[in-house]
Formats: sequence, C-alpha cells, structure tokens
Amino acid sequence: MLVPTVTFQTSGKTIEVEQESNLLRTSIRYEGSVPYKCGGGLCGTCKVRIVEGQDNLSRIMKKEVARLGQDKLDEGYRLACQTFVSGDVTIAWGEEDLARLNKIAQRRINAAQ
Repeated sequence: MLVPTVTFQTSGKTIEVEQESNLLRTSIRYEGSVPYKCGGGLCGTCKVRIVEGQDNLSRIMKKEVARLGQDKLDEGYRLACQTFVSGDVTIAWGEEDLARLNKIAQRRINAAQ
C-alpha cells in the first residue's frame, strides 16, 4: 500500500502520513504551519487551497459548505480541520495575504534604496 504524502506548498514541507490522516492535525504535528484557531470547523481560519490531489480527500462536510460557501469550494478551497487524506495532496494557503504582504515588503525595500 502506498503511503500518502502531504505537501504544504506555502511552508515548503512535505511529509508522509497514514491513510485517512486529518490535514490540520498533520500540520500541527509536523509543523506544516497551516493557520488555525478552533480546529472544529467553526472559525474558518484553516482554509487551504487544494493545489493537487483533490480526488485524494474526504468528501466535503456540511461545516465546510457553511463556512466557505460553494464558490470557494468550487475554487478548490477546503477547511483543513474537516479534511482527511487518502492519497498524495498538495495544499497552499494565504495567497491573498501573501500577495499583499509582498507588495508592502517591496515598497519598503524600494523606499530604503
């Protein structure tokens, strides 16, 4: 049986996990750095985008539909706390924030020159 791998694209970590491992618990245990507050599908802070391996994940839960909405689900977003892995998957998060922070950082660099 193949061992699934989870690639945390944003933090640059790849780890092997057991079948049906929870994405958020895996991130916490192996320092994958997925942001979170509650871990129970209530707050939505563990929203991740599935870059690859959508078919290797558990079905979408009601809490995900309520918290993310159908548009975000259609774009490939999931709640890490509600998602379980059955094969290789690559996830990313915080692109919106990352892009904004990169622009601010670039402005600071340009201003210092």
